[in-house]
Amino acid sequence: MAGGRTCTIILPTYDEEENIVRMVVSLREMYPGFRILVMDDNSKDRSKELVDALGLEDVRFVVRDPGDRGLTASVCQGITEAVTDLFVVMDSDFQHPLSSVRQICDRLEEGYDLCIGVRNDRRALGLKRSFGSWVFHFMAAMTLSFHGKKRSKDIMSGLFGGRAELFSKVIKENGGLFEMPGFKVLFDLMRYAPSDINIGEITYEFEKRQGGESKVGPKIVVSTLRQCGVFGRFLAKIYGAVKK
Repeated sequence: MAGGRTCTIILPTYDEEENIVRMVVSLREMYPGFRILVMDDNSKDRSKELVDALGLEDVRFVVRDPGDRGLTASVCQGITEAVTDLFVVMDSDFQHPLSSVRQICDRLEEGYDLCIGVRNDRRALGLKRSFGSWVFHFMAAMTLSFHGKKRSKDIMSGLFGGRAELFSKVIKENGGLFEMPGFKVLFDLMRYAPSDINIGEITYEFEKRQGGESKVGPKIVVSTLRQCGVFGRFLAKIYGAVKK
C-alpha cells in the first residue's frame, strides 16, 4: 500500500462453506500484500477444513470461544488481533464488492480514521429487511446525535474500515458496553469512538447473497434495538415479549 501501511481484511463467518473458499482466494488474488483474518463463530460446516486446505500465506482462520459468540464480538476480536495499520471488515457472501477494499483503504490513506461503505440501493435486502434497516438507521442516528457523535449515511453498514490502533483502543476501553451478540458492530464503534473522529464514505452496489443463508432473525432485531438507548431497550422488551 501507499506509504508503506499494512491492512488486515476481517471476515466474520458462521457456516459459510459455500462462499468462504472463493472469497479468500479472490481476496488473496486481488490484494496479495494484505492479511486475511477469518473470525469464525464456531461453524458446524467444513469452513475451517476448506480454508486450511488452501495453505495460503497470511490467511488465518480463528475458531472463536463458543462462550463469546456474536458477529460484533467476532469483529472486535479481529480488530484487536490485527497486527497491521489498517483493517477492513466485510461479509464473506459477496454482497460487498471486493473492489471496495481498495476504495476504503484509499480513503483511510487520505487521513480518515474510519471509512464506511454506503449502500446505493438496499432492495437486495428485500422489502421487509430494507424497511427495517431504514428504521434502525434512523434510531441509531438519533442515538449518535444525542451523545454528540458523528453520523454516517449508512450506520447499519457491514462494510467499513479504520485505523487498527485507534479502534483497538476503543474496544479495549469500552467493549464491555458493546452489544457483543449483535450484528451492528459499526454502530457501537461509532458510539464509543472519540467525538472528533474523521469519517469518510464510499458508495457501492449491495448485491444478493451468492450462497448459504442469512443469519438475521428475531434475536438480531432485539439486540439492535438494545443499542438504541433507553427507548430502544424499551422497544426490545416489547418486541421480545411479542415474539415469545
